[in-house]
Amino acid sequence: MNAQRAEEIASSPIMASVTYNEESIYIEHVDKQNGTATIHPLDEPNKKQSVSVTSLKEQ
Repeated sequence: MNAQRAEEIASSPIMASVTYNEESIYIEHVDKQNGTATIHPLDEPNKKQSVSVTSLKEQ
């Protein structure tokens, strides 16, 4: 996925199906300049991490 699409998903009121390492995640924030996204697993909102947007997959 690219940073622009990740940002679109993050700002959309409609929940998109996105995975990181085959785990469903929620995108909290996208840093387009660095190409990273702050994410967390859907069932663990306190388990935040910053990852490369290229490692995210839209289902």
